[in-house]
Amino acid sequence: MVKLGDILLRYGVIMIFMLHVVIWSSKHKLVMADVSTIFIFGDSTLDVGTNNYLNGSLATANNPYYGIDYPHHAATGRFSNGYNPADFIESPPAFLALVQKQSTFKSGILRGVNFASGGSGILDDTGNPGFHNVVSLTRQIEQFKTVCGNITQILGDVKGSKLIANAFYLISVGSNDFFDQFRFNYNISAPELITDLTDTFAIHLQNLYNLGARKFGISGIPPIGCCPAIRGVTPGGACNETLNGYAQIFHNTTLSLLQDFSSANPGMNFSLGNSFLMTKGVIDNPVASGYEEVEEACCGTGPFKGGDKCSKKSDVCEKRDEYLFWDWFHPTQKASEMAALSLLYANGQEFVTPINFTTLATIQH
Repeated sequence: MVKLGDILLRYGVIMIFMLHVVIWSSKHKLVMADVSTIFIFGDSTLDVGTNNYLNGSLATANNPYYGIDYPHHAATGRFSNGYNPADFIESPPAFLALVQKQSTFKSGILRGVNFASGGSGILDDTGNPGFHNVVSLTRQIEQFKTVCGNITQILGDVKGSKLIANAFYLISVGSNDFFDQFRFNYNISAPELITDLTDTFAIHLQNLYNLGARKFGISGIPPIGCCPAIRGVTPGGACNETLNGYAQIFHNTTLSLLQDFSSANPGMNFSLGNSFLMTKGVIDNPVASGYEEVEEACCGTGPFKGGDKCSKKSDVCEKRDEYLFWDWFHPTQKASEMAALSLLYANGQEFVTPINFTTLATIQH
């Protein structure tokens, strides 16, 4: 297995060059210059505040110490000490936040919308047993359908369809489906679950395509068996290799799905990020990747600080850039930035295939 540290050392000059060509905005984000509109779907890795608006949801991050490194130390609902991967790729506001401001809703959606909801998954029921109220991927796509109707109303059929086709679609989903299986021990075998997830994901992608989406940037499932919450309940604090195995298998089935889907649907293009390989490389070789702590969370309680979400009662580390994990499940701002950089600019196909997100963004329809 190729380690991220080895890649960085091998292509150090290239990485330095890429860092210089990154376009920085005033909010310290990595920006895809060729994309004026971006739509984001998925779970807590991309949520920029959706769940703040959900009554009774336990999947929230609108409390300290979340946002401790965000401007003004604001806890915005991002599951991070600061920005998350969506921000570094260039996230628009959350759909439910835009809805609250009807006077600017129509002008806002032309720049894109973030529908991602912490705790959600590919299956409709995912997240609800543990978190009570999340926005499923099905509901996110229904919200997007509403947005498409508004865009067409504003721009007309031809211009509206062109904007939707040339927008970038960022998706990160699937981890919670496996977490729920681990937590609640559903009466379904691993092969059946993976088949169900793959088939359901195909339906979601087809629904997005039918609404006009053409450029799909998908971030795969990381080594979920190594997050602090799972280490904390695993004998010896080891990674849970069963969960990691699910993540790897699902990455492979997703790649096959996308290849078949692009062949069957004219004009569909995709990039699939190998989040498993990127993150596992850091865990296996932390020093080469610039980290001091890759097992314990920066903020939390219990073993590996993985006993619960970060809160004001939690222990919080001081040197957050030295940590891979911010809380029991999620990466630090630094790790999010590193992941976004790889997705946007990686050469070769170790981390993103068949093309990186920036190249995908340049395709015109």
